[in-house]
Amino acid sequence: MDWDKLRIFHAVADAGSLTHAGDKLNLSQSAVSRQIRALEESLNATLFHRHARGLILTEQGELLFDATSSMSKRLDAAAARIRDSEEEVFGELRVTTTFGFGTLWLAPRLPKLYEKYPDLKIDLMLEERVLDLPMREADVAIRMKEPSQADLIRKRLMTIRMQLFVSDAYYKAHDAPVTPPDLSQHRLICQNTTAAQVGAGASLVVQLMEHNPASLLTVNNYFGVLQGVLHNLGIGVLPDYVAQEVPDLVHVLPEIESSDVPVYLAYPEELRHSQRIAAFRDFVQEEITASRKQLKMQGKV
Repeated sequence: MDWDKLRIFHAVADAGSLTHAGDKLNLSQSAVSRQIRALEESLNATLFHRHARGLILTEQGELLFDATSSMSKRLDAAAARIRDSEEEVFGELRVTTTFGFGTLWLAPRLPKLYEKYPDLKIDLMLEERVLDLPMREADVAIRMKEPSQADLIRKRLMTIRMQLFVSDAYYKAHDAPVTPPDLSQHRLICQNTTAAQVGAGASLVVQLMEHNPASLLTVNNYFGVLQGVLHNLGIGVLPDYVAQEVPDLVHVLPEIESSDVPVYLAYPEELRHSQRIAAFRDFVQEEITASRKQLKMQGKV
């Protein structure tokens, strides 16, 4: 099969337009159209439905696009390995983690990483969906559970727990809860148990709801929960590391917390020798070690 025709087909399927694909490939629309027709003839199949609004893949086109997408990702992986220098750290590194961990822990620390490696380009992808690392949806992930795929290198970074916090202003203005039943006098701010989150956090929220909080505010990520707490709306369920990042928080009902949540860093086996991965992995581990030392100095661990 003609690789050049496949490359043009992939660009057209991705753009949904002959014109847009031609612009990307620096080819005329007629040249792109000829290549697509030739590919369809060689396969004896129609790959696109054509209409005024653009192009839509046929069932056969979808099958071919799945194949070219996999090829593209594999080629990207090979190119990344080739580009990686043995001595320098540079180029793009696609990092995925949850919205809460990415905004509350990782992003505030990135200036230190850029100071050390100014030629590194971080693409930070924050979402609860677990991206497919072997298929190169991302280069490296920080996840709140051990990855299940066998072809990943994984490293356990730390353990976190979900705890209860209020703002300093809220603590001073209200009677702080002393026992779990006191939650009935306060608004609870948490992630909805149906939202994508770690099981330990969802289980804790179910436990807290048994104490009939006076009101409820649910948010689909921990950054939103934190904002509710900082604006004095009530008691928030947040990861324990947030207390170190936000000094204005007060830990309440310390006997109530979730079970342990392991935090893992993972990346594909094929990127084992990547200097970008190694730099990021070591940086994250160094930051965790520094945080632990700070907590020990403060007498919190």
